[in-house]
Amino acid sequence: MSNTQNLQGKKIAILATNGFEQSELVQPKEMFTERGAQVDILSIEDQTSIKAWDEDDWGKDVNVDLQVTSAKLGDYDALVLPGGQINPDVLRTNEDAVSFIKEANNTDSIKAVGAICHGPWLLVESGLAKGATLTSFPSIQTDLKNAGANWVDREVVTDDKLVTSRNPNDIPAFVDQISKMIA
Repeated sequence: MSNTQNLQGKKIAILATNGFEQSELVQPKEMFTERGAQVDILSIEDQTSIKAWDEDDWGKDVNVDLQVTSAKLGDYDALVLPGGQINPDVLRTNEDAVSFIKEANNTDSIKAVGAICHGPWLLVESGLAKGATLTSFPSIQTDLKNAGANWVDREVVTDDKLVTSRNPNDIPAFVDQISKMIA
């Protein structure tokens, strides 16, 4: 199902911190890069790298390009929020990260805000889930419903700028949808 949209000249921000699900950051980053996009890893920690969670143990380190506080939303075409249980749980307590996500939805240059697995917790925290049709990892569907979202069980769901998927198996459809929206 993988399209090879040309993303030459497009910029994508992936916002994460320690404990992101390794496949949900690394795989989309590689896929977007193969299509020609520049991908920046943004974080909240004042550090040069963040550590992945890889299914049941700590995974590899990923270099951080910018702190969310110094990134400019107008420089990007899309914002991607990987899951993992730890990553979005930490990010949702960080005011800078939450306001960056909230503002992304209102910034004209941003054509897509993608969240996968537990990533939609950040859509709840930033107020973007209310009234939206979303999917997520099944264990957080109650959180999304309680936040006013219409939760559905589908590989990829698009509601205006929001693109959500359930788990690492959905990554190809997730990346394809975001690519289509910004190509």
